[in-house]
This record gives sequence, C-alpha cells and structure tokens, in this order.
Amino acid sequence: MALALALTIPAIMPAAAATTDDVKIDAVKFNNMAAPTTIEQMVKTYTNASVEVKYSDGKIKTFPLSYKRLFKSEDKVATVKGEKVAAGTPIDVNGNPIVDNSIPGDPQYFVSDAPDSNSLLNPIKGQLYMVTHYEYDTIDAAGKSAYGLVPASMSLTHLGQDSKTGELQPKEVKKIDFSDVNGLWIPCNGSTSPWNTHLGSEEYEPDARSFETDPASSARTWTESFAQLYFGDKSKANPYFYGYIPEIHVKKDGKTKVEKHYSAGRFSHEVMKMMPDNRTAFFGDDGSNTTMFMYVADKAANLSAGTLYAAKFHQTGVENGGSGNLEWIKLGHSTDNEVKHLIDKGIKFSDIFETSETPKEGFKAVKQYSAGGKVEYLKLKPGKEKAAAFLESRRYAAYIGATSEFNKMEGITLNEKDKKVYLAVSDLSGGMEKDKTGKDPVDDIQLPKSKSGVTYQLDLKPGQKDNSGKSIASDYVASSMSGLLVGEDLPVADSYGNTANVDKVAGPDNLSYSEAMRTLFIGEDTSKHTNNFVWAYNLDTKKLSRVLSTPAGAESTGLFAADDRNGFSYIMSNFQHPGDELDTKDITAVNKDELTKAIDKEIGINKTGGVGYISGLPSLVSKSGVQDSKDHKDHHGKEDKRK
Repeated sequence: MALALALTIPAIMPAAAATTDDVKIDAVKFNNMAAPTTIEQMVKTYTNASVEVKYSDGKIKTFPLSYKRLFKSEDKVATVKGEKVAAGTPIDVNGNPIVDNSIPGDPQYFVSDAPDSNSLLNPIKGQLYMVTHYEYDTIDAAGKSAYGLVPASMSLTHLGQDSKTGELQPKEVKKIDFSDVNGLWIPCNGSTSPWNTHLGSEEYEPDARSFETDPASSARTWTESFAQLYFGDKSKANPYFYGYIPEIHVKKDGKTKVEKHYSAGRFSHEVMKMMPDNRTAFFGDDGSNTTMFMYVADKAANLSAGTLYAAKFHQTGVENGGSGNLEWIKLGHSTDNEVKHLIDKGIKFSDIFETSETPKEGFKAVKQYSAGGKVEYLKLKPGKEKAAAFLESRRYAAYIGATSEFNKMEGITLNEKDKKVYLAVSDLSGGMEKDKTGKDPVDDIQLPKSKSGVTYQLDLKPGQKDNSGKSIASDYVASSMSGLLVGEDLPVADSYGNTANVDKVAGPDNLSYSEAMRTLFIGEDTSKHTNNFVWAYNLDTKKLSRVLSTPAGAESTGLFAADDRNGFSYIMSNFQHPGDELDTKDITAVNKDELTKAIDKEIGINKTGGVGYISGLPSLVSKSGVQDSKDHKDHHGKEDKRK
C-alpha cells in the first residue's frame, strides 16, 4: 500500500481535557470533504477536511487539515549494510537487497509499490519508532506481474518529533531481518499490541495441498520463486513456513527481534487485534470462503502458547448487512515450538489429510479458500488433530463444523469502552450469499449481496462457553455480530467511473478506532470507487465524514490511530498501487487518458508508494494550542493568532 499518512493531533486526555484556563473540550468532530472532481485532485493524496472542536465555554474552533509527505517507497532512505537503498526494497536471508533481473543486462533492486500497515509505537526511551509493511511488488522492472513472487519486507523508521508542533521527520530507516523465521510472506495489515510490539500478518497463505500435488499451481510457483530469491535455493520452498502472525519487538537500542506465532493458526492473516486482557485476539481472514478465528493466549502479553477457536455463524437477520450469533468451536491448544517442530520435521499436507475427488464414506465435504472455493472431500488421519488445527486451520475448522463462508474479511479494531469489535467485510458476496445451487456442503450465511461491503460490530461478553459446553477463559468473547455501515452499489457507473455511492463507504478494509475521539476510522480497498477514501465515523453522533482521498486506482491502507505519542496523536494511513486498473473504468467526467498520464508522471503507475501524514489538527489538551497549523478560525471566521 502506498503513501502513509498521519492525522496529527495533540493527545486527547482521559475524560474532558482541561486547558490552562480550566476550559474543557466537550466534543471533537470531523467535517466532511467533497470527493475529487478534477484531474489535479484525482492524482494526489490530499485532504481539505477540517476538525471542529467544541469547548465548555461555548466556543467552537475549526482547524483545516493538510497533507505532508515523509518519503516515498522508491526514495533511497533505507540503510542496508552501509548502502542507501529504496525504503521498499526487500532483503534476502543474508540481509542483502534482492535483485530484479527481469531486464537482461540491467539488474536493479526490487522496489515495492505497496507500503501497508504502520505501527507508530509508544516511545521507547523517549524515541519514536514506526514499523511499516511493504506488502508486495505489483510489477517487476520489465513490467510483468511480480505479485507473490518476491519476498516481502518491513522497515523500522526512527522518527524525530518537533516538541512544539508534533511534526515528524525520518531520522533513520532500516530494513527488518526475518532470516530467523524463513522470511516474510505478503504482510497486509497489522496492529500494535498493548505491550508495545508490532503484530504483522501473512495473508493468502500458499496452499500446501496444491504445492504438493500440482507443480504448475501458484502455490508451487510462488513459493519456489520466493525461496530462490530469499534463500538462493528453490528447493527450500515450504508452504508451511508462511501464513502466520509475525511479532516485531523493538529494543531500547532500536534493534529488532522477530518471532512468528505458529500457535495463533495458519490462514490468510489480514490482521490480529488484541483485546484489553492482553490474551484474547480476533483476526481478519482475507479471501473467499474464509473463517472467523479467535485466539486465547495462556498468559497475558505472551503469544507463544494458546487455544485457537473458529466461529459457527447462526444467522438472525438480513437487514443492514445482516446479523447473527456466534458459536465458538475449539480447534485445539498448542505452543509455537510444538507447531514449529512439526514444520521442521518436514510435515506435508498428505501427512495430515486423506483426500477423495468424489463423495466417499468416512470423508467430509469441505469448501474453503485454500482450495479456490472448490468442494474437497477430506478425511483426517489418526493423531493429526494438532497438525490440522494449526497448519490447516481453515480446512480443519470447516471439517469440524465452523463456518467457512465469509468473503473478503479484512480489518479488525476494538472499542474498549463499549466492548465492541469492528470487522470489515469489503465485499459481501460469494459464500456470504444464499447458495442457490444447493451444492455447497453447508449454507450458514444467506445475506443480500453488497459488493460495496459492510462494516460490522461484534458484541464482546464474558462467561461464554464453546460448542462442547466448556467455558472459554476470556471475558472478551464475541457473541454476536450485526451490520453498522453498509455501502450502496450503483446500477450503472457514474461519470467518474464509480460503481458505488461516493458519499458512503465502499470496500471497507483497514479499521482503526480512537477511544479518545470516539471515532472509527475506515480505509477503503475497492475498485467501486475510482479514488479510495478514508472516513471518520463518530460513534455518538453517527456522523460519517470523508477525511482523505488517495490517487485514482490506489487502495487506502495502513490505517492506524495512536491517541498519544509524546503528547501528540497520529492517525496513519497509506495507499498502494496508484493508477491500477484505470484502463477498465468508464470515465467521462475528465479525460481518462490525461488522468492516466498525470498519475504516471506525478507518481508512477504501480511503481512507488510513500509515507507522510495529515497535519493541522488542533491541540486537544490546550484550547489555544494547534499542531502544524498556519491558521485556524473560531466560529465567527476570524483568524486565531494564539499559539
């Protein structure tokens, strides 16, 4: 995902923030910006939204927002073995930049155009660090697809912060070493743990069955290409190396330690979000025919051992995106070391399951993402329950009765005060619709189609039991879910090529919640909006405001709200693959050819991303303070000169 942005806000203190005059902040709201209408606007990442602050003395002040860039993923700001390389360049098992030899006689380093997740960690010895994902390379230097073929990477940026304005500047960018965990596979979204580590992801895990049986499958070709580029030896390719949650620890000296949490299951990890007990977590499982998982660690702030559950969805309604109750099925308990031992011993898919191409006695019919949505007939081999639960988590979940019909299950975030989890389904279709063929093994979810997607809310409750009647050792178990925000599909495209209402969220993907502002931030990943947006939804007023627009063809990603970093707050947001698929859109409001040329000239289509932030938000600690703002006005429209 490309350009990382941050809404900077001096920290909101608990309850009402008192000023030096004992004036308190009563409310904060985002004022909507219009969708882009000109080529100039459609090409850039920008905001002309504003933030309105209401104080206890009755005054209301409005602060305009703007965007500042830190660096692009193609900028040579990262230091690798003394050499300056692009921030988005991946490194191999020996820490060397990975070379793109797609153009004969012109070797060059790969550069990702897809910055994704950002964790702006709490200060470590007074210093700010940011972990950033570089999810994949869309194309190689020759212009051919490189998706899934190139090892992914993360960077650690040491940030300088102006003590008066909160303005951020990169001081040092380093690539993070994943050699102890066999490299990094397609890291999508991520989160910051309550104990101040970065929880990454590895989505679209390579299918171990196809890898073993079909040399021409993408599972085999992608994993072998990865191994060749990362290890220098394609024979080291192993699908069971990937599909987990990597945790990044940043030490006091700024060095990093990486571990993968095999006990949290193997599936298409979009993001892992921890609950307030520091033990319970929920996940996005991206793809079609996927599953909702929950993990309960044995110990707080320690993800090395725990119990994995999968949900059975019991539908209760179809209105507003649908609703249902959640029944949790225990898959098993394990430790990271136990699962890693299975992998290191060379376990294969055929060691775990028997298969049949047709219905057969003793075999169960399963339909889930790893098999491309095809019905499989599986029989678990004796004694392989643990291997199935943690290496083939989605298959095993469906095998023992969990729902595997979710579609494009993306971001997850937490509203601690209200005990709600928010979940993004960017495209409600496929397995989530009623099966009209009667051929699916089960049909738990039968909801009306919405290609624009739905943002759901999940209710967290204590004292819950699993399907066997055993208590779940967590006070944060999701018991039900219902639609919160639903997009609106258009019957025909508008003049800008949008096939969803631009004044509603379409393709919700990244979610991040600010407890201090009582605001849910939503980033889009959709082709239904020509320009993807970031939205702010106030949970109390129910007001939805567009606060950021990304370049045409790009995806909005990397959304992350940090309420207090050295007295300032930041909302990170990225975009990736600018200009992608514009050729498929029917755009008449502006000249499509000129728009495409402008994006290629100003940014580069599928060539780079960047990191930056939105500035201009007010201080929510001091009534007179403002962060990175040149001017702001009171409700009479007069310029406020106070600092």
